[in-house]
Amino acid sequence: MSEFKQYRRKNIAEARPVTEQDIQDILFGKTRISLSQADEENGSPKIGDMVARNPLNHEDQWLIAKKYFEENFEEIPE
Repeated sequence: MSEFKQYRRKNIAEARPVTEQDIQDILFGKTRISLSQADEENGSPKIGDMVARNPLNHEDQWLIAKKYFEENFEEIPE
């Protein structure tokens, strides 16, 4: 198995808050938002989590747990 290395993000992330509808859609498989097994095991999806998307492919979306998002992202002022 290869070693993990640390990397810094070079691009701006696009994200929005998870909605109640997102939660239902994720739980019933009616969305393209990816949910990792680790996040699911930790109680996601839930309000406070965020949905991120690939700026070059808006269909590529994934859930970011609230704690991780708060520790690693900050909003860019307009």
